[in-house]
Amino acid sequence: MKEQLEIVKKTFGEVFGDTEGVRFFFAPGRVNLIGEHTDYNGGHVFPCAISLGTYAAVKRRQDRKIRFYSANFAAAGAIECSLDELVPSGTGRWTDYPLGVVWAFAGRGYLLPEGFDMVIYGDIPSGSGLSSSASLEVLTGYVLRTLYGFDDLTNQDLALIGQYSENEFNGMKCGIMDQFASAMGKEGNAIFLDTNTMEYEYAPVELEGMKLLITNTNKKHSLVDSEYNLRRQQCAQALADLNTRLAIGALGELSIEEYEQNKDLIGDEICRRRAKHAVYENQRTIEAVEALRANDIERFGQLMNASHVSLRDDYETSCPEADILAEEAWKLPGVLGSRITGGGFGGCTVSIVKDEAVEEFISRIGRIYEEKVGYPASFYTLEIGGGPREL
Repeated sequence: MKEQLEIVKKTFGEVFGDTEGVRFFFAPGRVNLIGEHTDYNGGHVFPCAISLGTYAAVKRRQDRKIRFYSANFAAAGAIECSLDELVPSGTGRWTDYPLGVVWAFAGRGYLLPEGFDMVIYGDIPSGSGLSSSASLEVLTGYVLRTLYGFDDLTNQDLALIGQYSENEFNGMKCGIMDQFASAMGKEGNAIFLDTNTMEYEYAPVELEGMKLLITNTNKKHSLVDSEYNLRRQQCAQALADLNTRLAIGALGELSIEEYEQNKDLIGDEICRRRAKHAVYENQRTIEAVEALRANDIERFGQLMNASHVSLRDDYETSCPEADILAEEAWKLPGVLGSRITGGGFGGCTVSIVKDEAVEEFISRIGRIYEEKVGYPASFYTLEIGGGPREL
């Protein structure tokens, strides 16, 4: 953290001159242990905040300008805009994420009297599916609340504002999970969230003699350009078909038995498979959290594996690279579970690995992956971190 802070401080001085009065902030990325593509289907999710995230150095200005600079995208230079011209650029620039949050704040009546200068630096690998965008949105919301005294906003409000800005300003129809995990993170705990009711509880993740390992496919993904929004449409169609006989507000309201009894109402076979994943994954997530509470890590791992198979076959948001990682992990003794995590179409897998198997996991899977794919994967030991904060 010291190194990242030094980067944003030094960069702020170089780009914007004076560092006097600059304040420093952090918001985490997230990894989802189980419960994928259930958040916009009114189901349960089980993410945690991680120690990787986004750092900012920020200073209020005396005029209506906002100036952004990213140490990760230095070639783009400083990007400037006015508080009076907050409109989506359509260019897909990284600044659309923080600008979208400023825009969403204004839409709720939280108007900034003047602008600010912001330098950011993220240590989440780009395109990894560990929610660098949600981290940046929550970071921006936390900065605005702190700098401008919007103290009536809770961290949960910041999550909802971040989601709204990504949906409406960036055109990415994501659910609430990523922003919620970043805004509400608690060290050593994952968050069991019912996205239908927004009720949540923290569950300690105590993996004695085991590690949570992230493996990055290093295949970049961009969810806005992917089929993510199409999956939402397919689930909405399945819900509409089911409601020709039922009266439900979300796929997450169905038990497996209810889905099986009514699945023939869904006319399109692809939409039927999407709905199947949403319903079964929701039930897997509920069972997985029960298994964790009972310290049955073996069962938790089996459910992770089943989640990957469903994402590969029914929801079709995995990719060959992630399938190689998961399927090779399943062959290794000492690996309790492994699955793709995040929106999919690239990104990372998350695995539970016994301490004594970690070295072989990294060397064997790393070698096989590079042989099959032609470029290396990256490995990280995961630390479950807390939520956003001023540093």
